[in-house]
Order: sequence, then structure tokens, then C-alpha cells
Amino acid sequence: MKLVMAVIKPFKLDEIREALMAIGVQGLTVTEVKGFGRQKGHTEIYRGAEYAVSFLPKLKIEVAVKNELVDRVVEAISTAAKTGQIGDGKIFVLDVTQVVRIRTGELNEDAL
Repeated sequence: MKLVMAVIKPFKLDEIREALMAIGVQGLTVTEVKGFGRQKGHTEIYRGAEYAVSFLPKLKIEVAVKNELVDRVVEAISTAAKTGQIGDGKIFVLDVTQVVRIRTGELNEDAL
């Protein structure tokens, strides 16, 4: 089992969710995060004062999947999230050693 974690632009969430549902992913977790990377932030003007915004708003998506589905999930996320602009995000794939569904006590792939 793998945990696919992607940091994306917030407006791409619906496209990614639809792409994942189309390949059979049943659930995902979304967290609002802020990030600093090659975009280097930007400046904004608020009440006449200019200030630098170093950390930009992003979304972190986490999906636990069976090993057979990992490549399709990564492809679906990268295709749906791509704008061709700097700051499109990154995808990380991590090993998952154990999963337990709290309600039923199911383990590992049965719990997904």
C-alpha cells in the first residue's frame, strides 16, 4: 500500500477529485496548507501598505491506495493539476505499513 500526497493549487481541487473518482479512488483527505518554493511569494497592497506574502496558499491531498493503483493515481493527479505555470505543486509517494478502519477493525487493503 502507498500514500500518495500531492501539494496543489487550490483551484485545481475539483478537477483532481473528479480524475481520481474516474479511476476508482473512493476517498481522499484535503488539508489547507501554505508553502514556499520557486514561486518566492508575491507582494500585496492592503490599506495602502505594500507587504510581501512569502507563503502561498496550497492544498495537500492525501490518498491511500493499493500498490497496483499508484501509477494511475499519480498520472491522474499530475494531469489534472498541471497548468504549465510555476507553482503547480509536487506529488510524493510513501510506503504505508498498516491501515486500520476504526469502525470495523478491518486491516490493511480491506480497510481502504
